[in-house]
Amino acid sequence: MASSKPKPTPQPHPLKRLLDTLTDLNPLHCLHLSLHSPIWHFVERVYALPSPPPPRVRTQPMQVLCVGLPRTGTESLQQALLKLGYNHTYHGWDVVYDPDGCYAPKWVELARKKWYNNGQGGGGRRISRQEFDTVIGHSVAVTDAAASVFAADLIAAYPEAKVVLNMRRDIEGWEKSLRNTLVHANESWAWWLASWLDRECFWSWHVYERFLWPLLFRAGDGDMKRAIEGNARWIRQEHANMIRGLVPKEKLLEWYIEDGWEPLCKFLGKPVPDEPFPHANALQGGWKEREEQANKRWIEGAFSRLILICFGLAVGIAVARRWLL
Repeated sequence: MASSKPKPTPQPHPLKRLLDTLTDLNPLHCLHLSLHSPIWHFVERVYALPSPPPPRVRTQPMQVLCVGLPRTGTESLQQALLKLGYNHTYHGWDVVYDPDGCYAPKWVELARKKWYNNGQGGGGRRISRQEFDTVIGHSVAVTDAAASVFAADLIAAYPEAKVVLNMRRDIEGWEKSLRNTLVHANESWAWWLASWLDRECFWSWHVYERFLWPLLFRAGDGDMKRAIEGNARWIRQEHANMIRGLVPKEKLLEWYIEDGWEPLCKFLGKPVPDEPFPHANALQGGWKEREEQANKRWIEGAFSRLILICFGLAVGIAVARRWLL
C-alpha cells in the first residue's frame, strides 16, 4: 500500500508576513501595560481635562436598554428609538462627542471599577444606579458601547427597563464589520499619535482602545485584530446567553436589524411609524462620518501641533549650534 505524502503547509504571502510583523511591533501591543498600572494613573492625571463636564442627575426613568454588541445596528436602533419618542437615547458616540463635554474619563473610571475593582480585593464591583446616572442621567434609553460592555450592571441598576438584545443574523458580515471599524481604528497609527498630542483625543483612544472594546472582546494584550478573529463568535453566544439568563422573558426582545419596526414597536407598545426603518450608514451619521469628524476635530489639529513642535525644536537646535559651537 503506497503511503500518501503529506500536503505541504501553504506559506503566507511575504507582504502578509511583513504586515503581521509590523502589527506585532506596534507599541500599542508590545508595550502593553496593565490598565491598573500606576503609570496609567499618572498619565491620566497628566491628561486630565481642564474643564470636565458636570455630573448628570436622572430626570426621567430609564425605559430601554439595548445591550447588543457593537456593529449590530446600534446607531440605526438609536435613531429608531429617538423617532419613537425616547429622547435622549444614549449611544457610544456620546461617550466622546457629547455636546456637554467629554465623559470618557468617567467611563474609564466605571470600567476600571468593573474589571479591576479599583485595585481593591473582594467583591463590590457592581456599579450602582447613581454612578450610571452621573453620565446617562438625562437618557431614557441606551445602546451601543456602554450598553454592551456594562450590560449586566445596567440590567441590575435599572430593573424596571425593558431590554432589547440586538443582533445580526449574518455572522460573517458582522465579523467583517468589526474588522473594518474596531480593528481598523485599533491599528491606526495616526489616531494613536494624535492621542498623545490632544487631551480629548487621548481620552477617546483611552476609553475605547484600552478599556471598552478590548475588555469586551477579551483583548488582554490590546490586539483587537487577534481578539476578534479568535473570540468574536463565542463572545457573541456567551453574551446572548448571559442576557437571556438575566432578563425575564416578558421583558426581553431578541431583535435583528432585518426585523425592522414591527417587533420592536410591539414590544415597546408604540405605533409603527409610516416610514422605512432608519439605516445609519445610509443617512447622516454612521461610522465613516464619525471617523471624518475625529480627523477634523483631533487628528488634523494634533499633527499641526506636531509640525510646530518639530519646527520649534529645529529652530532651537539651530540657534544652540550657532551660539554654543
